[in-house]
Amino acid sequence: MNMYVGNLNYKVRESDLEQAFNAYGTVTSVKVIKDRETNKSKGFAFVEMSSDEEASEAMNALNGSEFMGRQLVIKEALPKKM
Repeated sequence: MNMYVGNLNYKVRESDLEQAFNAYGTVTSVKVIKDRETNKSKGFAFVEMSSDEEASEAMNALNGSEFMGRQLVIKEALPKKM
């Protein structure tokens, strides 16, 4: 399952998120979204986990929790609209 992780501290790195989500299962990918021109974080990321059960557990545990000074918003990522 692919998850949207929002309201991130701008200093959060992909390795920080991977470490937090690894407590709930196998993380297959983490992508912090950055501005093309400045290469600075836009404050959200996408985290993909190997199973829906692990992703649901991580979502339930981490949504609304404080991470590096900000309260996380985690939802299932919707497919990109064409």
